[in-house]
Amino acid sequence: MKTDVYRFEKNAANIREITGAATKIAAYNGLGKKQELELNLLSEELVEMLPFLLKYGNGSFWIENTGSSYEVHAVVEPETLLPSEERARVMSVSSSGKNVAAVGIMNKIKEAAETLMANYAVTVGTSGTSADEHDRSLHKMGGYAYAAGEGEGWSLANYKESVKGNEEAWDELEKSIIANLADDVMVGILGGRVEITIKKKF
Repeated sequence: MKTDVYRFEKNAANIREITGAATKIAAYNGLGKKQELELNLLSEELVEMLPFLLKYGNGSFWIENTGSSYEVHAVVEPETLLPSEERARVMSVSSSGKNVAAVGIMNKIKEAAETLMANYAVTVGTSGTSADEHDRSLHKMGGYAYAAGEGEGWSLANYKESVKGNEEAWDELEKSIIANLADDVMVGILGGRVEITIKKKF
Protein backbone atom coordinates (compact mmCIF):
# COMPACT_ATOMS: atom_id res chain seq x y z
CA MET A 1 0.00 0.00 0.00
CA LYS A 2 1.02 3.60 -0.59
CA THR A 3 -0.50 6.58 1.18
CA ASP A 4 -1.48 9.77 -0.59
CA VAL A 5 1.53 11.75 -1.77
CA TYR A 6 1.51 15.06 0.06
CA ARG A 7 3.09 17.86 -1.97
CA PHE A 8 4.51 21.11 -0.65
CA GLU A 9 5.68 24.26 -2.34
CA LYS A 10 8.98 25.89 -1.51
CA ASN A 11 9.04 27.50 1.95
CA ALA A 12 5.74 25.86 2.94
CA ALA A 13 5.15 26.39 6.63
CA ASN A 14 2.16 24.16 7.33
CA ILE A 15 3.00 20.47 7.11
CA ARG A 16 0.58 19.29 9.80
CA GLU A 17 -1.75 17.66 7.28
CA ILE A 18 0.65 14.75 6.77
CA THR A 19 0.93 13.73 10.39
CA GLY A 20 -2.02 11.32 10.07
CA ALA A 21 -0.46 9.32 7.21
CA ALA A 22 1.19 6.78 9.51
CA THR A 23 -2.03 6.17 11.44
CA LYS A 24 -3.94 5.57 8.20
CA ILE A 25 -1.50 3.05 6.75
CA ALA A 26 -1.16 1.31 10.12
CA ALA A 27 -4.94 0.92 10.38
CA TYR A 28 -5.23 -0.30 6.78
CA ASN A 29 -2.58 -2.98 7.36
CA GLY A 30 -3.76 -3.97 10.85
CA LEU A 31 -0.60 -3.00 12.68
CA GLY A 32 -0.59 -3.27 16.48
CA LYS A 33 -0.51 -0.22 18.75
CA LYS A 34 3.24 -0.48 19.37
CA GLN A 35 3.99 -0.76 15.65
CA GLU A 36 1.68 2.16 14.87
CA LEU A 37 3.41 4.27 17.53
CA GLU A 38 6.86 3.48 16.12
CA LEU A 39 5.76 4.31 12.56
CA ASN A 40 4.23 7.57 13.81
CA LEU A 41 7.42 8.50 15.64
CA LEU A 42 9.57 7.85 12.56
CA SER A 43 7.20 9.86 10.39
CA GLU A 44 7.17 12.77 12.83
CA GLU A 45 10.97 12.87 12.87
CA LEU A 46 11.03 13.22 9.09
CA VAL A 47 8.13 15.68 9.00
CA GLU A 48 9.91 17.97 11.45
CA MET A 49 12.91 18.10 9.10
CA LEU A 50 10.89 19.07 6.02
CA PRO A 51 10.61 22.83 6.65
CA PHE A 52 14.42 23.10 6.79
CA LEU A 53 14.74 21.44 3.38
CA LEU A 54 11.79 23.12 1.64
CA LYS A 55 13.76 26.36 1.46
CA TYR A 56 15.62 24.75 -1.45
CA GLY A 57 12.55 23.85 -3.50
CA ASN A 58 9.30 21.90 -3.64
CA GLY A 59 8.86 18.70 -1.68
CA SER A 60 6.69 15.64 -1.21
CA PHE A 61 6.05 13.02 1.47
CA TRP A 62 4.49 9.56 1.55
CA ILE A 63 4.62 6.19 3.27
CA GLU A 64 4.44 2.82 1.54
CA ASN A 65 4.82 -0.82 2.43
CA THR A 66 5.43 -4.18 0.84
CA GLY A 67 4.28 -6.77 3.32
CA SER A 68 5.96 -6.05 6.66
CA SER A 69 8.57 -3.70 5.14
CA TYR A 70 7.70 -0.01 5.45
CA GLU A 71 9.34 3.05 3.94
CA VAL A 72 8.76 6.69 4.91
CA HIS A 73 9.77 9.03 2.08
CA ALA A 74 10.54 12.74 1.85
CA VAL A 75 11.68 14.19 -1.47
CA VAL A 76 12.95 17.69 -2.23
CA GLU A 77 13.36 18.99 -5.78
CA PRO A 78 15.71 21.98 -5.73
CA GLU A 79 14.46 24.75 -7.99
CA THR A 80 17.96 25.96 -8.75
CA LEU A 81 21.48 25.33 -7.59
CA LEU A 82 22.21 26.69 -4.15
CA PRO A 83 23.28 30.33 -4.01
CA SER A 84 27.06 30.59 -3.77
CA GLU A 85 26.97 31.82 -0.15
CA GLU A 86 24.72 28.96 0.95
CA ARG A 87 26.75 26.45 -1.00
CA ALA A 88 29.95 27.73 0.63
CA ARG A 89 28.36 27.33 4.08
CA VAL A 90 27.24 23.77 3.38
CA MET A 91 30.54 22.74 1.86
CA SER A 92 32.54 24.24 4.75
CA VAL A 93 30.58 21.95 7.05
CA SER A 94 30.73 18.84 4.88
CA SER A 95 34.41 19.21 4.04
CA SER A 96 35.39 19.16 7.70
CA GLY A 97 32.62 16.84 8.83
CA LYS A 98 31.99 19.18 11.76
CA ASN A 99 29.29 21.70 12.56
CA VAL A 100 29.27 22.99 16.11
CA ALA A 101 25.64 24.07 15.71
CA ALA A 102 24.52 20.62 14.59
CA VAL A 103 23.64 18.21 17.36
CA GLY A 104 21.92 14.88 16.85
CA ILE A 105 21.43 12.33 14.12
CA MET A 106 18.63 14.28 12.43
CA ASN A 107 21.05 17.14 11.80
CA LYS A 108 23.51 14.71 10.23
CA ILE A 109 20.73 13.49 7.93
CA LYS A 110 19.82 17.09 7.07
CA GLU A 111 23.47 17.90 6.36
CA ALA A 112 23.78 14.87 4.09
CA ALA A 113 20.76 16.10 2.10
CA GLU A 114 22.18 19.63 1.92
CA THR A 115 25.56 18.33 0.81
CA LEU A 116 23.97 16.38 -2.03
CA MET A 117 22.00 19.46 -3.09
CA ALA A 118 25.10 21.64 -2.87
CA ASN A 119 26.91 19.18 -5.12
CA TYR A 120 24.05 18.68 -7.55
CA ALA A 121 26.00 20.86 -9.98
CA VAL A 122 28.56 18.06 -10.19
CA THR A 123 25.93 15.71 -11.62
CA VAL A 124 24.93 18.20 -14.32
CA GLY A 125 28.45 19.29 -15.06
CA THR A 126 28.08 22.99 -14.27
CA SER A 127 30.22 23.33 -11.17
CA GLY A 128 33.88 23.91 -10.56
CA THR A 129 33.72 21.34 -7.77
CA SER A 130 35.16 18.05 -8.93
CA ALA A 131 33.45 14.71 -8.41
CA ASP A 132 36.42 13.69 -6.22
CA GLU A 133 35.81 16.68 -3.93
CA HIS A 134 32.12 15.77 -3.85
CA ASP A 135 32.94 12.20 -2.79
CA ARG A 136 35.41 13.32 -0.13
CA SER A 137 32.86 15.70 1.42
CA LEU A 138 30.43 12.82 1.99
CA HIS A 139 33.17 10.45 3.17
CA LYS A 140 34.14 12.90 5.90
CA MET A 141 30.56 12.97 7.16
CA GLY A 142 30.65 9.23 7.77
CA GLY A 143 28.04 6.81 6.45
CA TYR A 144 28.96 7.48 2.82
CA ALA A 145 27.90 5.11 0.04
CA TYR A 146 25.01 2.72 -0.15
CA ALA A 147 25.30 -1.00 -0.60
CA ALA A 148 26.50 -2.06 -4.03
CA GLY A 149 24.04 -1.24 -6.79
CA GLU A 150 22.09 1.34 -4.82
CA GLY A 151 23.96 4.45 -5.95
CA GLU A 152 25.65 7.15 -3.89
CA GLY A 153 24.50 8.88 -0.79
CA TRP A 154 24.46 8.69 3.00
CA SER A 155 23.22 5.73 5.05
CA LEU A 156 22.54 5.59 8.79
CA ALA A 157 23.50 1.90 8.86
CA ASN A 158 26.86 2.71 7.28
CA TYR A 159 27.31 5.65 9.64
CA LYS A 160 26.78 3.35 12.62
CA GLU A 161 29.54 1.09 11.30
CA SER A 162 31.87 4.05 10.74
CA VAL A 163 31.60 5.34 14.33
CA LYS A 164 32.03 2.08 16.22
CA GLY A 165 34.52 2.77 18.97
CA ASN A 166 33.70 6.49 19.00
CA GLU A 167 32.09 6.91 22.41
CA GLU A 168 30.69 10.39 21.78
CA ALA A 169 29.11 9.46 18.44
CA TRP A 170 27.72 6.21 19.85
CA ASP A 171 26.19 8.05 22.80
CA GLU A 172 24.49 10.37 20.31
CA LEU A 173 23.09 7.37 18.44
CA GLU A 174 21.73 5.81 21.61
CA LYS A 175 19.83 9.01 22.42
CA SER A 176 18.26 9.27 18.97
CA ILE A 177 14.68 8.11 18.35
CA ILE A 178 15.30 7.53 14.68
CA ALA A 179 18.58 5.65 15.23
CA ASN A 180 16.90 3.32 17.72
CA LEU A 181 13.71 2.65 15.75
CA ALA A 182 14.71 2.72 12.08
CA ASP A 183 16.39 -0.20 10.34
CA ASP A 184 18.12 2.35 8.10
CA VAL A 185 17.86 5.91 6.83
CA MET A 186 19.13 6.57 3.32
CA VAL A 187 19.79 9.95 1.73
CA GLY A 188 20.42 9.97 -2.00
CA ILE A 189 20.03 11.97 -5.19
CA LEU A 190 18.58 10.86 -8.50
CA GLY A 191 17.63 13.08 -11.41
CA GLY A 192 18.12 16.19 -9.31
CA ARG A 193 15.74 14.99 -6.58
CA VAL A 194 17.10 14.48 -3.09
CA GLU A 195 15.24 11.71 -1.28
CA ILE A 196 15.35 10.71 2.37
CA THR A 197 13.97 7.22 3.03
CA ILE A 198 13.41 5.71 6.46
CA LYS A 199 13.21 1.90 6.38
CA LYS A 200 11.46 -0.18 9.02
CA LYS A 201 10.45 -3.84 9.03
CA PHE A 202 7.86 -5.00 11.57
